[in-house]
Parts: sequence; C-alpha cells; structure tokens
Amino acid sequence: MRFLLADKSHIPELVRMRLEYVECDDGYISDENRVKMSEALPVYFEKHLGKDLMAFIAVEDDKVVATAFLLVIEKPSSPHFIHGKTGNALNVYTQKAYQKQGIATKLMEMLIDYAKKECLDFIELKATEEGYPLYEKCGFTEEKQLYRNMKYIVH
Repeated sequence: MRFLLADKSHIPELVRMRLEYVECDDGYISDENRVKMSEALPVYFEKHLGKDLMAFIAVEDDKVVATAFLLVIEKPSSPHFIHGKTGNALNVYTQKAYQKQGIATKLMEMLIDYAKKECLDFIELKATEEGYPLYEKCGFTEEKQLYRNMKYIVH
C-alpha cells in the first residue's frame, strides 16, 4: 500500500473514487447525473488539484482504494482564523474491502500534517455516524455553532 498526495496523473482514479463515494453516501446516482458528473469532475480536478484541493490517496496495485480531500479556503482574517486559511475535509472514503485497516486514519494524519505545514487555522468537516469515531481519534471535536447552516439552491 502506498500513501501519497495525488497529482494530475491520478485524475481518472479520483473521478472514479468520487463517484463511488457519492453513490455510497447518497445510496444512488441517476444515469443522467453520473454522465454529468463524469464530464464535470475531470475539469474540476484539472483546475483545482494541487492548488486549493489536496487529494490524499492510498494506492494498491496502481488503483486508488481510499481518498481524503482537503479543500483549502482562503478568506479575510478574523479572530477565528488569523491566518485567513482554513480547510474543509471531504470525500474521506475507503473501498469496502480495505476498510478497518487504518487506511483512513493514515490519510487523515497526512491531511492534518499538510494543514499544519501550510498554517491553516483549522480543518472542519461533516461527520457521518460511521466516520465520527475516526475523526474523534484524529483529534476533531464537535463544535457548538452560533450560526445555522443554510443554503440557497441556484439551479
């Protein structure tokens, strides 16, 4: 098993793993959405990978079997993020045959080490019940929020 930071040569595998993750998380992807995502994801990865998106991957026999993405977000400094750089961990996913082997833990450790080296003020994420123990073991704590999550659907 090799653990590394993905580069553009890994884009086809990142697309495959993103689709697997979304299907696992949502339970289903329509054929129409799978086609649209398969077209949009390579463009996204080409534009963002290695810039504001770091993809930590576990590779077995030249096939990516686990991922952990770190989206780096830069915003104006505040008392809550002095350096103005924060991270959002997402797409933490390990294929079923490779689960419970410490792979996701290793990828999260790499992600955290990268965030420290880049002086991110914090990393946040949304945890599923299944993922909660992993993140807690890695040092994440549940946060009480003064704000409510809201979104506006544009399309």
